[in-house]
Amino acid sequence: MASMRLSVVVVSHGRPRPLCRCLTGIHQLSGPDIELVVVSDDDGLAALDRLPFADRIKTASQAQPNISQARNIGLSRAAGEIVAFIDDDAVPAPSWAKAIMTAFSDSPDLAAVTGPVLGRNGISLQWGHMTVDALGRDGPPAEGRFIKLHGTNMAFRRQILEDLGGFDTGFAFFLDDTDLAVRIGRAVLMTRWLDSAIVHHGFAASARRRADRVPLSLYDIGASTAVFLRKHAPADQHAIELDRLVSDQHARLLRLARRRKLGARQMHALMQGLHDGISEGQARPMSEGLIPPPSIPFQALREVEAEAPVVLSGWRHQARRLRAEAARLTGEGRIVSLFLFEPTPRKHTVSFTDGGWWEQIGGLYGPSDRSGPRLQAWGMAGRVRAEIARTRRERSHNRRL
Repeated sequence: MASMRLSVVVVSHGRPRPLCRCLTGIHQLSGPDIELVVVSDDDGLAALDRLPFADRIKTASQAQPNISQARNIGLSRAAGEIVAFIDDDAVPAPSWAKAIMTAFSDSPDLAAVTGPVLGRNGISLQWGHMTVDALGRDGPPAEGRFIKLHGTNMAFRRQILEDLGGFDTGFAFFLDDTDLAVRIGRAVLMTRWLDSAIVHHGFAASARRRADRVPLSLYDIGASTAVFLRKHAPADQHAIELDRLVSDQHARLLRLARRRKLGARQMHALMQGLHDGISEGQARPMSEGLIPPPSIPFQALREVEAEAPVVLSGWRHQARRLRAEAARLTGEGRIVSLFLFEPTPRKHTVSFTDGGWWEQIGGLYGPSDRSGPRLQAWGMAGRVRAEIARTRRERSHNRRL
């Protein structure tokens, strides 16, 4: 049996800089049988020219911001037997693709996978193993519920998505992944949670939210919730669930107002947008369609494996020199992890830099894993070894410079 190949689809609108950072991370994924498909607006497509591997990316234009439609366009261009999706404001751990492909190779009946999504500090779990019901309510794993797919970290057998008609374009934003999770579950197809398939998610600003996650619009939340309930929930539950949505969102805005992140006029406008979205969503057409086979053959993003990962470490005051070295090694095709410590109990953060390396900053005596003690006794060498071990599953590094 021939080995399977992976297509990674990224949809982007209005975020060219995060998009380029995401694609740089994808270029560092382990394995040569990976292709990259980008569906973006004009600004995003223009930004790809600055990437040294731009000629190896399949691209398509996204004229209107409809994430389901854009994902279907990406799917129609994806030639891999497995198709993965990640958001433009996220970066996969270098081991992400390998974890996904191992799972599908080991389980011929597997239809879909999803995995952990880490938050802005690069360490804490943002979204973990969850399930969803026919009302769209999230919850812990339980019998009779469907494994929730995280839209920024999910992969499928391409044939399964074709058979299901792809993503429903009635979900222009929000619940598109949840709708697919319910459809897969009702078709009695297997979805698996993969602890080893890790994605870092940044929550970049967009037309719908500020960089601090304060909403700018609730219209799509209202519209997609109304569509989801029409499609999956019993009719006598629609009004109850929509009232619950309005109550939950109002409470959310009140919390933001108490923190002085929103004013009364903004709250009123946001709630009006929510009601307008609900009204529109109650009549919006739903569409699961025919996904055409790819017209362009598989286009490998790399012809050979990425170079072996390396580790740099030192004190924070050495950052300029160490970052210059990280930039040099990254330019040579290496996957670089840079650990910068200071003699304090400061909590650690991890980020994937615009330059293309992983950077962890924090106090020598501070916690990285937030479940650890607030103050820790370490020497420099021991702390570096501990952090290399903590992140090895994500980055497969074992060589220190």
